[in-house]
Amino acid sequence: MTQLGATITPEGIRFAAWSSSARRLWVSIFDEQGNRELDRLELQPEGEGVNALFVSGLAAGTRYGFRADGGYAPERGLWFDPNKLLTDPYAVEIDRPYAYHWRLAAKRNEGADTAPLMPKAVATALPKAVPALPPLFRPGGLIYELNIRAFTRLHPDIPEEQRGTIAALAHPAIIKHLQRLGVSAVELMPVTAWIDERHLPPLGLNNAWGYNPVTFMALDPRLAPGGLNELRDTVAVLRKAGIGTILDLVFNHTGESDRLGPTLALRGLDAQVYYRQLPDGRLANDTGTGNTVACDHPVVREMVLDTLRHFVRQAGVDGFRFDLAPVLGRVDGTFEPDAPLLQAIASDPILADRVLIAEPWDIGPNGYQLGNFRPPYLEWNDRCRDDVRRFWRGDAGAVGALATRLAGSSDVFGREGQPASRSVNFIAAHDGMTLADIVAYEHKHNAANGEQNRDGHNDNLSWNNGVEGETDSAAITKARFDDQCALLATLFASRGTIMLTAGDEFGRSQQGNNNAYAQDNAITWLDWAGRDRVLEDYTVALSALRRALPVLADTNFLTGQAAEGAAIPDVAWLAETGMPLTEADWNDPGRHRLVMLLGDIEGNRLAVMVNGDRRQCVFTLPAREGFAWQPAIETQALDLTRPLPGRSVNFAIERRATKTRIRKGS
Repeated sequence: MTQLGATITPEGIRFAAWSSSARRLWVSIFDEQGNRELDRLELQPEGEGVNALFVSGLAAGTRYGFRADGGYAPERGLWFDPNKLLTDPYAVEIDRPYAYHWRLAAKRNEGADTAPLMPKAVATALPKAVPALPPLFRPGGLIYELNIRAFTRLHPDIPEEQRGTIAALAHPAIIKHLQRLGVSAVELMPVTAWIDERHLPPLGLNNAWGYNPVTFMALDPRLAPGGLNELRDTVAVLRKAGIGTILDLVFNHTGESDRLGPTLALRGLDAQVYYRQLPDGRLANDTGTGNTVACDHPVVREMVLDTLRHFVRQAGVDGFRFDLAPVLGRVDGTFEPDAPLLQAIASDPILADRVLIAEPWDIGPNGYQLGNFRPPYLEWNDRCRDDVRRFWRGDAGAVGALATRLAGSSDVFGREGQPASRSVNFIAAHDGMTLADIVAYEHKHNAANGEQNRDGHNDNLSWNNGVEGETDSAAITKARFDDQCALLATLFASRGTIMLTAGDEFGRSQQGNNNAYAQDNAITWLDWAGRDRVLEDYTVALSALRRALPVLADTNFLTGQAAEGAAIPDVAWLAETGMPLTEADWNDPGRHRLVMLLGDIEGNRLAVMVNGDRRQCVFTLPAREGFAWQPAIETQALDLTRPLPGRSVNFAIERRATKTRIRKGS
């Protein structure tokens, strides 16, 4: 297809937009401040839906937008209205953030021109592409999910004017923290420009997460006041520090929402193509946000591919996490693992070696698709999240499920003979309770969201250790600390890629709010001054252990057999007595103890001793002549002759007597 958007040449700018059913299309040119419309020029049809016009004398920095006219029948997916200024879907920069206003959603002939309310696209001359370097991140590593604004807003070492921006991630204090944690890649929650949902402004709230984009390439000016170069430079600094960058992108819906939503871009150009419609003409809603992007249409498919290529070429990112990824694989509304878009991403010359992560569910028909994506897609594994929480909550009969998750979830990802796990294991993510809140709140507390606590999940698989929320009890505080340590240790001991959400390493809380998308305030801002340094040190030690021992970061499924060239099996599952677990043990609903005994190719063994019981217990490990069991991390004063504490995970490594213990990171 002909290049769309604004193409800058020495003589001027070529503007091009696509629509299959608009009768007329214009480009509006604005002054340098983006406030006054200087000219409105009609685009000319070029065939195959492309309308374009070359305007001489214009240069980089020109502010512009599109307008379209045609039929107006929202019940049939037609929203043409030349009074609605539209953002170029291929814009890579806009001059101001989006702000919701009711006039953006006014019916045709019932509202004034929306140009004063809309950001203007900025014609941008892209720099030379960054070098095509392979991703730093490899499956099995540690992904660190973060919201840029919440992560940096209160950091005392970052200059005030830089807090809340992408550039803040390149600050030496942030780099030091990420390196100390052993982060393989940061996963940035949406950085492209978004708009608030219409119900938020009356509540005095705004979208703090960014999962409500308008177009897909333009960065949000609040996060990237320095534009694309700010992202590019930050990615380069992170890469120099050994840290990859993964962008969390939203291609499943846009902020144009349902029939009552605003007309901002795709809706005004060709809603019948850009969004999926039901047979009766209503917008499909597989996302819960009012619309669903039609990723099975060739024009949409190419726009998604162009977006991904743009961020690889222009910013050098390691890869992408796809929000509600089944939408990308829906063909005529039905998910297909070999859908054209999913295949095109995985086979594209620029994208094929990138990290690709699917959130494998949406709310549409058959929307839960965990395990059904093809390699090389990794997948968020909510079954791991839930089974680990159930075990540590104390649910009966949970030990078998825990072992399956520790071993890489072969029941989910071992289909069709796949040898390695594609699981992204996590205990907590941006969506839901924080790690600290999981062990302090039995119920959600979302009153601050203004929806009478109706929003968010009701079943959080959480527990409060005796008191809901904050407490002065030293005993309860200690129990919660122990539970956080146990959850973190389970995560770092699990096979597959692991993901930690920023702040969970030092006990961040959202006061029980499990849907804090609208809390751009102290509820979500990380409290760097009040962080739990002891918990953070323990997380650092766990990460150092995982990096030092390939047997932990390996993604191959555990088989219980010796690998070729190995003298011992890759895993043995033992009771606390040191004896293999029997079928009766596995089926004992009261069993809350387990030993995962891992063996490597060199004959070394690592014991992961899980005591989910509240009672302490002596764990016996099998001995070999000439070898000795030692504590694997210094933060645990491990003595196998004494009972190990209840509600704990302990690590012991068996090596020849000359070997020393693994030291925690500095």
